[in-house]
Amino acid sequence: MDSVRAAVVAGSFYPADPNELTTMVRKYMALVRGTFNAVVPKALIVPHAGYIYSGQVAARAYARLLSARGRLDRVVLIGPSHLIPFHGLALSSAEAYETPLGRVPIDKVAVQTLRTMHNITVRDSVHAQEYSLEVHLPFLQETLGFFNLIPIITGDASPEEVAEVLEKMWGGPETLIVVSTDLSHYLDYESCRAVDASTVQAIESYHVDGIDHAQACGIVPIRGLLAVAHRKSLKVITLDVRNSGDFTGQHNRVVGYGAWALLEQSPANGVGGETEENNKNGNDERGTTLLSLHGETLLHIAAASIRHGLYYGRSIPLDLNAFPPMLCQACASFVTLNRAGQLRGCIGSSQAWRALVEDIAENAFEAAFADPRFRPLLRHELSELEVSVSLLTEPQRITFCNQDDLLAKIRFGIDGLLLEDQGHQGLLLPQVWEQIPEKKDFLASLKRKAGFSPHYWSPTVNIYRFTACSIKNADLPNPTGLWKTSVETS
Repeated sequence: MDSVRAAVVAGSFYPADPNELTTMVRKYMALVRGTFNAVVPKALIVPHAGYIYSGQVAARAYARLLSARGRLDRVVLIGPSHLIPFHGLALSSAEAYETPLGRVPIDKVAVQTLRTMHNITVRDSVHAQEYSLEVHLPFLQETLGFFNLIPIITGDASPEEVAEVLEKMWGGPETLIVVSTDLSHYLDYESCRAVDASTVQAIESYHVDGIDHAQACGIVPIRGLLAVAHRKSLKVITLDVRNSGDFTGQHNRVVGYGAWALLEQSPANGVGGETEENNKNGNDERGTTLLSLHGETLLHIAAASIRHGLYYGRSIPLDLNAFPPMLCQACASFVTLNRAGQLRGCIGSSQAWRALVEDIAENAFEAAFADPRFRPLLRHELSELEVSVSLLTEPQRITFCNQDDLLAKIRFGIDGLLLEDQGHQGLLLPQVWEQIPEKKDFLASLKRKAGFSPHYWSPTVNIYRFTACSIKNADLPNPTGLWKTSVETS
């Protein structure tokens, strides 16, 4: 092979123009409002179809790497061979993989180490036209910047053969493993969802033999990763499962896509595990600290953005240099407006993806003027307006067998809930328990918020829990002063 493996699906699976490609990747990252401050995964399972079909699902996984830029500098990328059948695993002799965003150097030392192992050889012909690795590189380039690549394509290999290779390349916090796969192929929409739901259960339970080739084209690397993950007690988090019908509207022959993050559960080099206890206590402590130190500032930002919106029709621009560093870190927030005891607007971010002060300013403006349930706020309503700012912990997926099992696991008065299914999403904050004190009613209201009927149920429903801490202007020494002060603007 030439010293550089050239891009072969640029212009078909993703844009060939670097500016257009960067714009597309960033658009998908913004759409999922990625978990910028989430725990950095040790491994990801990500789809490899054309970006218009699977890009948003892939972005859900890659958004979790944004906080690791500069720390993760070694990526083991392993995917299936679609074009050339062979036995074992295949390496490349190239010095770099190329995309429209530039060249990614191959870790030659790692390649030499792997060449000494059984059943893995250099097969340039396998790499030459295979797309299962290439499509991931622009996302990795955008999120990580510089990194060294270890590209591996799998043929006919056992889970233990793949696991042995992954163990050899495991490394420390500098190394990420990415498994490339799509899910079921060319089924009707409902059949695809049912098959993919069983694949989700198998992956979440490390069931190596619970997935066959009809369920995932990357079955070989998936099985190898699950074998290692089980031995190392990695935590598996399902991030997103959809299919091409969700993006094209064509439901007769669809392809399934899924994204998973696998986390090391014991802290290492600042990277810890995600647990319910962290979600309820550790991250809550961060929100409580933020509100105790800067809650009044956040309320003033919300009020200033609403006033600015009345005059200029947009949220207030902020100079981040004018605020303490902790207010410029990514944090998920909601701004809720009430007037005369009635909801007047509520908009927010379910996941952290931008500076907290910017999130508050934008959400306050949208709650006042862009909540589709209400007409835009009028100036005379300001004096009667109650403003509440809520800071959210990162949503954690709830594993359940059926709706009754889900209801049993929901924590009354504690959990906020996020529902995702068929491209629809609905969220209720924990304080909604004050108005809806029954679990069944709370879940029914969540379904309505997502655009479903109260009786809707599907095996592909994903439910996430989070907690929140809040402050409102009534808590301030001078609540009406909220509308008379200003904040620094750019």
